[in-house]
Amino acid sequence: MFEFEQRKLPNATPVLILGILSILTCCCYGVLGIIIGVIALVLYKQDKELYDKNPSVYENYSNLNTGRILAIIGIVLSTLFLLYVLWAISYFGWDAMQNPELMQERINDLQ
Repeated sequence: MFEFEQRKLPNATPVLILGILSILTCCCYGVLGIIIGVIALVLYKQDKELYDKNPSVYENYSNLNTGRILAIIGIVLSTLFLLYVLWAISYFGWDAMQNPELMQERINDLQ
């Protein structure tokens, strides 16, 4: 019998790292987390196509899949945070977002 030497998917580790980074950077106004998450998903798609052609050759599909899940979570969290920031800017105004005293005054006006 012939034994195949299993290879690693080329982008599995970068997808995993980018998935983690997309979660960690979701509080950077949401934009950075979305960008990193989308890059992770594009790399995932490339490796998924390789894996689907011959799954017995590759051994680290679980890392690839975990990275995809983390990237999706990062994109969702980043999108929610971006929507929150946009809501806060539209509700309080850009000038209040840059001035802590004015922001405190507007929050006190709400109470």
